[in-house]
Amino acid sequence: MIHVEALSKYYGDFCAVNQINFDIEKGEILGLLGPNGAGKTTTLRMLTGFIHPTSGSIRVKDLDIDEDTLEIKKILGYLPESAPLYHDMLVYDYLTFVSEIRGIEKRRQIPKIHHLADLCGINEIMHKPIGELSKGYRQRVGLAHAMMSDPEILILDEPTSGLDPNQIVEIREIIRQIGREKTVILSTHILSEAEATCNRIIIVNHGKIVADGSTESLKQSTSGEHHIEISLQNADLRSVKERLMPIDGVEAITRLDAGDCLHLELSCKYPSDIRGKIYGEIKKTDWVLLEFHQETRTLENIFRELTKEI
Repeated sequence: MIHVEALSKYYGDFCAVNQINFDIEKGEILGLLGPNGAGKTTTLRMLTGFIHPTSGSIRVKDLDIDEDTLEIKKILGYLPESAPLYHDMLVYDYLTFVSEIRGIEKRRQIPKIHHLADLCGINEIMHKPIGELSKGYRQRVGLAHAMMSDPEILILDEPTSGLDPNQIVEIREIIRQIGREKTVILSTHILSEAEATCNRIIIVNHGKIVADGSTESLKQSTSGEHHIEISLQNADLRSVKERLMPIDGVEAITRLDAGDCLHLELSCKYPSDIRGKIYGEIKKTDWVLLEFHQETRTLENIFRELTKEI
């Protein structure tokens, strides 16, 4: 549905987006992650035609972003980080205004507004001024605005920024529901949010894509180490190293404390799971195994590895 090739954006000498390539299929919920200044918002603004790339191409359903900007905008819904709402208008009046400027026929306006009010959970505030709403409700009104023209593609820039945990869960559920019928692209700083909402994740750093795939595939493919902690009695560090270091995948063994038992951290290479081999070697001895725990690899671990400053 969306094809991005060699996309770059410069602001003077500063490169905000650097030769990125990706495709987005119909029906995906894609999360765009990255630290501040990584190029997320710039990428989304180029996808919407809001700013033009310095080089490269964007095609949406075989339409070119430079030649067919207006046609592409007709099939996009866009919610920027700060929803551009008219705070002195009532919610109902505002959505009626949006439906008119979107060219929706009069006979379809009221049913459309009622449908979006149900979808976005804003029925109870339809006759309140937007300026009196909480940020969570303003985000919902912004979502209704973005969905007014029934777009095939919905682009959301930090849709849960500044919301409390309950509001985040509510917006997440709305996005999931929308994602059953639409292609959704969202940027976020909340890693758990991306993991819970998106079926594909792209991580950008310094304007470049450093990872692309589902959370599970990223956990399997990302290079790096994972750690296994063990606690043993009747064992000494030297003997443990002699027995466990020869296991393929064990990179280092470090003592964590100086307590009564031997508490160790084993640094191991991905992607192999060597817990069975470690346990098998321990079983051959008279050591007493008190603890055996493998660090759970999370999206946060992966994100920090891929975006850390060298």
